[in-house]
Amino acid sequence: MSVSQGVYAIYDRTTLADDALDRVDAVLAHGARWLQYRDKRPQAPDKALVAALASRTRAHGARLIINDDWRLAAACGADGVHLGQSDGSIAAARAGLGPDAIIGVSCSGELERARRGVAEGASYVSFGRFFASRTKPDAPPADPAVLGAARALGVPVVAIGGIDAHNAPRLIAAGADLVAVAGALFAAADSAAATRELAAAVAAARRSSDIHLLQESRS
Repeated sequence: MSVSQGVYAIYDRTTLADDALDRVDAVLAHGARWLQYRDKRPQAPDKALVAALASRTRAHGARLIINDDWRLAAACGADGVHLGQSDGSIAAARAGLGPDAIIGVSCSGELERARRGVAEGASYVSFGRFFASRTKPDAPPADPAVLGAARALGVPVVAIGGIDAHNAPRLIAAGADLVAVAGALFAAADSAAATRELAAAVAAARRSSDIHLLQESRS
């Protein structure tokens, strides 16, 4: 699979303990292609921790995305930033990070919001939640059909919200390129095994989807 397909792990510093770097290592070593650092706590960002994450993602050939804060992404050598609906403009992030940075945008379940994001320079679009989520329990549900519709935008499509190895294939089949997962990986008893299982499920669903598209093109 392309680096723009597969497992997008979310390391939520708000809920994880200080010693979670061993779980980060396990997740990266066993199939995560992207890692997002999310920290909603009020104190100043932990630049040393983010620098450690940047080193780890580079070692595994993965990509590090910082949630909300493009300045932190720039300071720590991350690959890009993920912007929520109230996290500032794509234009400001692009100006601060440069033309090659990855800039993702949250779109809830709204295709029009994704269209606007891509028109403004977003590198990928993220939709969700699709299932009950411990991380964002109050987020409105999204229709999986939006994933297929978003493929016409020409950027990677990310699905998020309550995803695990059992339900991820449904979202890949619907059109997602990446599945963004926090709790099912970092709250698992064995993060390495959980990541392997999820990565295998996503890869199998991707192969099945590719075969289906090939058959459709030949019919």
